[in-house]
Amino acid sequence: IMQSAFFKITEVIPYSIAVDEMKKAIVKSYGNKGEQIVNMNFAAVDAGGKNITKVEIPVEWKNIKVGIEAEDESRPKYISKFVDVINAQKGDNLPVSVFKGYEDGTFEMGTAAYEKRGIAVNVPEWQAENCIQCNQCAYVCPHAAIRPFLLTEVETEKAPAGTEVRVATPTKTFGGLNFRIQVSVLDCTGCGNCADVCPAKTKALEMKPLDTQHDEIERWNYMDQKVTLKEKVVDKNQSVKNSQFAQPLFEFSGACAGCGETPYIKLITQLYGERMIVANATGCSSIYGGSAPSTPYCKHKESGHGPAWANSLFEDNAEYGFGFAEGIHAQRERIAVIMEEALKNGASEAEKEAFTEWLSGRSNAEASVNATAKVKAAIAGSESSYAKEISKLEQYLIKKSIWVFGGDGWAYDIGYGGLDHVMASGQDVNILVMDTEVYSNTGGQSSKATPVGAVAKFATAGKRIRKKDLGAMMMSYGYVYVAQVAMGANQSQYMKALKEAEAYPGPSLIIAYSPCINHGLRGSMGKSQEESKRAVEAGYWSLYRYNPLLENEGKNPFQLDSKEPDWNKFQDFLNGEVRYTSLKKSFPAEADELFQAAQENAKWRHDSYKRLAAMDFSKE
Repeated sequence: IMQSAFFKITEVIPYSIAVDEMKKAIVKSYGNKGEQIVNMNFAAVDAGGKNITKVEIPVEWKNIKVGIEAEDESRPKYISKFVDVINAQKGDNLPVSVFKGYEDGTFEMGTAAYEKRGIAVNVPEWQAENCIQCNQCAYVCPHAAIRPFLLTEVETEKAPAGTEVRVATPTKTFGGLNFRIQVSVLDCTGCGNCADVCPAKTKALEMKPLDTQHDEIERWNYMDQKVTLKEKVVDKNQSVKNSQFAQPLFEFSGACAGCGETPYIKLITQLYGERMIVANATGCSSIYGGSAPSTPYCKHKESGHGPAWANSLFEDNAEYGFGFAEGIHAQRERIAVIMEEALKNGASEAEKEAFTEWLSGRSNAEASVNATAKVKAAIAGSESSYAKEISKLEQYLIKKSIWVFGGDGWAYDIGYGGLDHVMASGQDVNILVMDTEVYSNTGGQSSKATPVGAVAKFATAGKRIRKKDLGAMMMSYGYVYVAQVAMGANQSQYMKALKEAEAYPGPSLIIAYSPCINHGLRGSMGKSQEESKRAVEAGYWSLYRYNPLLENEGKNPFQLDSKEPDWNKFQDFLNGEVRYTSLKKSFPAEADELFQAAQENAKWRHDSYKRLAAMDFSKE
């Protein structure tokens, strides 16, 4: 807007008048986003007129070969001959022959790792002497651009000069290994959430200009390519710290800096990515999840396995994931029938033992992994018809982790009918709803997840009705696992809910509070994790887990994980987001009324959760 206005106006009137006209256009376009945003744009216009510096471009630059014109033997041909061409917006020039082998629309995984855009102004620098090795920085990173590495003495000695490490603690667990937090500065978006959540007494991460961190490029390449994974040194399912030694199989997505959604996905891939299949609703999560040719989902370096991902329509994504589950279930049942017939008709002793173990544990993920290895070993080289049939179906031996991803626009609104159908089916499907409380990707429209008082398209005078309680509706079935989480408020609660949901032998639903750029956080998206914490402390969002299996033990299936809110913080929380404060500017009287109603609604909802948590399910 500013550029077009400037070039049109300055052709016919003086610069000072042009500036005035631009400021009027800014007020018209951005007034509803708050006074701070308007003033920032005013300052940018003023600075543009006063701080102009001519930059001389070296003549020799015209001979530099970049992008698709440059030859780089280290880049796979798929990247240099296909991905780089499309990213350079020259895809129309690709010959049909390039698409051979990809006629069905599939794309290679992990292509986002080759982009290295270097878009951040400031990136985190690790201060080794301050680090307490908690790995929280890696846990919350929206782009998997900061990670902990464990190095042997040999790997430490071969590291680039000047590479700092610490002895990994506790030494009883990590004896002989060194620890380092490494940043991929060219993949970092500079949001600063990592530095913000660092709990060290003196911060172990400092945000510094990207130009001062170029040495970290070589260090990242070394850590990523030369240092072996140490995932099995500790149990990645045991704690937040341990989980971050696992390779993220979702990395370097194109999500906004500080995105509140992507950290949830990243952790799921770290725990279950090697046996994971994802159905993704159209929306933000499908755009950063797979904007061809950029694919952030990638393969595990050692096993070669990674998430299988596909995007369906907006309205039918739950059914799409349900289809995955039904198809896989049918193939696994087929394997079971083959094995049962073999046990009756002359299987070897080794086969009997392996088949029996697989049949008894096939519904348990870890048991199926162990049994699968034994089945493959037992039938290796066998010429029997059943062994050949099992070999053809071996990809289904390990229990798959089926996930359905989407936002609140899909889950609460357009795709709700399908989501309800899948939850009611009883099928073992996991659904992650990243709740931004607005249609984030399609323009900021109000959804049934939008709370009272929030400003959005179709609710420009503030939402007037209460937010739909999707979790409570699904709990009413009595056999659906439901959790409501907010990573920034309680990191371990999310991880606990994730493990319970994935292990639950039926449908599960996780509703994740996801601060979004559409919220207009006054603290910036670099505080998105902190914003989740503030939401829970103020009672705006509640944390809970509903596990139907507990009722069989005579326990209350509903567990309220939030502490009693400080309701005095509620209005301060609303005032920290432009989606609420803009209402004060446009409709001040209505804002007071609606903000009070929002607080009363939050109290009403939290009280209903407290009643559920207080119910007695003990068996006489």
